[in-house]
Amino acid sequence: MYRNYLSLLLVLFISSLGCIAQPSNLQKPKSAVKRLALKCNDRSFWWTGIIDNGYLMPLKQGYKAETENNNYNNQIQPLLLSNNGEVIWCDQPLAVKYTSDSLIVESRSGDIRYTKAGENLKQAYQFASKTYFPPSGKSPDKLLFSNPQYNTWIELMYDQNQKDILKYAKAIISNGMPSGVLMIDDNWQEDYGKFNFHPGRFPAPKLMIDSLHAKGFKVMLWVCPFISPDCDVFRYLSKNNLLLKDSTGNSAIIRWWNGASGLLDFTNPDAVKWYKAQLNKLIDEYHVDGFKFDAGDFNFYKDVVSFKKATPSEHAELYAKIGLDYPLNEYRAMWKMGGQPIVNRLCDKNHNWEDLLKLVPNMISEGLMGYTFCCPDMIGGGEFKSFLNTTTIDQDLIVRSAQCHALMPMMQFSVAPWRILDQAHFDAVLNAIKLREQFAPYILKTMKESALSGEPILRSMEYEFPHQGYEPLTDQFLIGDSLLVAPILNKNQKVREVVLPKGKWKAENENIEMGPKTIKLNADLNALPYFIKIK
Repeated sequence: MYRNYLSLLLVLFISSLGCIAQPSNLQKPKSAVKRLALKCNDRSFWWTGIIDNGYLMPLKQGYKAETENNNYNNQIQPLLLSNNGEVIWCDQPLAVKYTSDSLIVESRSGDIRYTKAGENLKQAYQFASKTYFPPSGKSPDKLLFSNPQYNTWIELMYDQNQKDILKYAKAIISNGMPSGVLMIDDNWQEDYGKFNFHPGRFPAPKLMIDSLHAKGFKVMLWVCPFISPDCDVFRYLSKNNLLLKDSTGNSAIIRWWNGASGLLDFTNPDAVKWYKAQLNKLIDEYHVDGFKFDAGDFNFYKDVVSFKKATPSEHAELYAKIGLDYPLNEYRAMWKMGGQPIVNRLCDKNHNWEDLLKLVPNMISEGLMGYTFCCPDMIGGGEFKSFLNTTTIDQDLIVRSAQCHALMPMMQFSVAPWRILDQAHFDAVLNAIKLREQFAPYILKTMKESALSGEPILRSMEYEFPHQGYEPLTDQFLIGDSLLVAPILNKNQKVREVVLPKGKWKAENENIEMGPKTIKLNADLNALPYFIKIK
């Protein structure tokens, strides 16, 4: 009788949760399985570790994804979190399906672990962080957070050259923008795999970098793990078995967005040693400060033979670990590595309002998956084709994008705003930069706390204010627990509604608002609504 009563209480308790696991998992909530099915209801909200799908979260009916050979052009974490404190983890890639009443998670090669870790999203994240990707206590270089970043891609594309890079840097300062990290993008090098500046386009690269340092910039270089197949470096690496091979035993030729190349095999420690030697030579000889690590996508590692057996995702992880040696780093493709001092950038966004709306939810997803040191791509979008014709540029979109970046963990320019904007729009961008300067100490403080605690820098409303109906709210966010930001994200928007949770909130104009409430604010060109929680 007593035992039956306890069993009834257990069933009632689990039924009160947002999702109900199948009976085999109820008995052992931490048991390892290769397929997990959870019954869900309208109080169930789930986030999963496919960062480029962040705008589709919380998950909705009809969602499907498979990550075994696909990183969706961005970071992947084999993790799901719920608003009811549930955690699903697997060491290997996952397939996720969300039906009208169920969440189904499968893995072909790894054991799935389900844990009821708490009662809300924050408790679920804290458990996952502590258990699966504990914080290192370290962070990337603080200049990435305190100042804007500048990437030369949109202005120069494949014509990276010393003269125009120095001109770009000079224009940043002369137009009233602060110095920061300057990233020299693809095609500065003589060839892929030859880590020296192209002598025709960079006659004095050390002098160039010294000049950039004198202007207050730190300098990062774009790098990748590809090796051009018709150069002497390829022959050397192939001869020494430092490249991935095809099924015939020859060095594999991988097709990527910029051609067909060999690919370094980082399962071989000698390949890692060789690659780091090239990077360190750039630091020693030219005083380069760090690197933008491009590529690393899962699909490049399909159907290859490596020194040690590894899955495509494990190859990506090995590439990511190289960045740990360089405090100035940036990655777009990623597997695991949450809690580590690595900058993870959102994948390239188009110059349109639809992609601007993705920034906040995708950044929320990055933080929830342990990628707390995150960058929201380039202001106005990183797809260079959008900027080839200046008549197609939407000046309002540039301003709203800059404002959205301004109070995020990082702010990255590429297209030169002084070149494409009229004075009113450029002044609005400068005002966004000034606002960031005002909050830089708070952003740095939150960044340092994140390095120690593992908690996201950028957080959703649901994370800080659970079970108050904020789960679907993805057009505003918090930095830390005290700064609420509600950027304007729609074209021709006249009014911005801001949801204030319970508590006392101070507005930019020093007015005090008491939550919970929804307020309406004018959305003029210079508007970036924010509120500070008074504790």
